Amino acid sequence: MELVIGTKRWSTWSLRPWLVLKRAGVDFAEIEIALRRGDATGDEIGRVSPSRLAPALRDGDLVIWDSLAICEYLAEKYPEAKLWPDDPALRALGRSACAEMHSGFQALRSECPMALDEAPRAFELSEAAEKNVRRIVALWTALLARSHGPFLLGAWSIADAFYTPVATRFRTYGVKLADYGDAGAAQAYSERLLETPEFLAWEEAALVA
Repeated sequence: MELVIGTKRWSTWSLRPWLVLKRAGVDFAEIEIALRRGDATGDEIGRVSPSRLAPALRDGDLVIWDSLAICEYLAEKYPEAKLWPDDPALRALGRSACAEMHSGFQALRSECPMALDEAPRAFELSEAAEKNVRRIVALWTALLARSHGPFLLGAWSIADAFYTPVATRFRTYGVKLADYGDAGAAQAYSERLLETPEFLAWEEAALVA
């Protein structure tokens, strides 16, 4: 099994399935391709992925080229890893949270790209990005209250992989969740995501690359 990823400092979409593979204990080869090189990046990724975008998972003759599809494939292939909770309601809510992240929060993603090599700093968000942060705080708070934590659905899941890059953005751009409502649980959760051994391993590799 091979996972094609983009530059670790920047590639949020690559981080998500990488975390899932590591958490599931799957042996895989990692192929990191430098981003931000125009057509050269697309051409290199295109040797594996029909979308010419990272990430892409190759499992034998099968190629999956979307981060959410990769994670769902892994959940089905390795059920013993418990990448989704057994409770069907929590699973549905987790999938909803992932889908919202997958397609939404455009302002926050545009204004605050993941940059693991940059020191934390103060940053003024636009009104649209602040609206995104308020929604994320509300989402996290509701899921943590329902599951009783410590992660969104209780035990660590794909939903946590999807929101780990968001936690890096909050850290890098000095986003104080307390400014967006009663966010004590959300702030603690954001910090918890960045303390998992899988993320710390990714970050360490990103900073030495």
